[in-house]
Amino acid sequence: MEIDFSDIKTYLNNCADGRLKYRRQTGDYMTCTVIVGGFYGDEGKGKLIAYLAQKDKISIAVRGGVGPNAGHTFAFNGKKYKVRMLPSAGLNMNTKLFIGPGVLVDPAILQSEIKAFDSQDRTFIDPNCAIIEKKHVDKDSSLDHLAQKVGTTGTGTGPANADRALRIAKIAKNIPELAVYLEDVSEAVNRALENNENVLAEGTQGTYLSLYHGNYPYVTSKDVTASAICSDVGIGPKSVNEVLVVFKSYVTRVGQGPLNEELTSDETGNRGWQEFGSVTGRQRRAAPFDLALAKKAIKLNSASQLAVTKLDILYPECAGRKDYANLPNKAKQFIENIENQTGKPVTLIGTGEDLNEVIDRRDQI
Repeated sequence: MEIDFSDIKTYLNNCADGRLKYRRQTGDYMTCTVIVGGFYGDEGKGKLIAYLAQKDKISIAVRGGVGPNAGHTFAFNGKKYKVRMLPSAGLNMNTKLFIGPGVLVDPAILQSEIKAFDSQDRTFIDPNCAIIEKKHVDKDSSLDHLAQKVGTTGTGTGPANADRALRIAKIAKNIPELAVYLEDVSEAVNRALENNENVLAEGTQGTYLSLYHGNYPYVTSKDVTASAICSDVGIGPKSVNEVLVVFKSYVTRVGQGPLNEELTSDETGNRGWQEFGSVTGRQRRAAPFDLALAKKAIKLNSASQLAVTKLDILYPECAGRKDYANLPNKAKQFIENIENQTGKPVTLIGTGEDLNEVIDRRDQI
């Protein structure tokens, strides 16, 4: 059989689609999935990671990204959970929870979450994680440029990353209280991949809060795209099988910076889109779904599949639905327009707060 190489882009896309369909049909979900946000954070990554940890029997969930300035929220059986340091996979008691060397650690927040999830025996921190100290938090809150102009969370991550760049920050292996959790994260994750175990690499914030690819200076203190998450964790790009980029059904952002077609506070409330940041408690600014931003995020992250969350907020009649066929036509049209415009499948759709209120289309695409 001759292969037509005349349109190399189409050929390569078909190869990727073929690999995806083969893995779905054979049940081989192999093995390393990187999950990142496609907008400005707050897309619902935590809920999907919690869902996948249960559904796919994840062996290792490893946190990349910045540090405790990102809060991930998910709900299960009527109870809400919030994490700022641990991966969002903590409800699966068989999943090991790792924090990669690129992540900043606040020891007090970490210890609190370990206790909350009873994860003392399955939490591991890389010795090279840099430590957030009180002086970093104080500096983050006192500098007008960070606190007022940029609108940071005040959690100390920017100053801590600055000290890390200057090579004067303390690292985890210098902190006695963390000694029991120390582990070479890159070695552990790569060993799991060699053994064909399922690994989730969890990103934080969103693509357009990246220090390099976002709306500078209204960004976080490092890159947070999929490539950076791999670096934070210590895995090479060829070790990644899937990149799942998560979008919300509308766009929100906390703090300063541009937001295309931003709604007024009254309009946001009237649409039921009013939200508050899980770390700062500040009201999130809101705007309609932005296809142009989505397309660029897909390129920046080499997305192989997409997720769309909070479809039930956009279309309340979708609440709790778990079967795509049962969605109203206007909701299907919204999802299918994203697929048609981006050329990527929407494999996971959030239809409610609970981690199991998900339409999982991975076996259908």
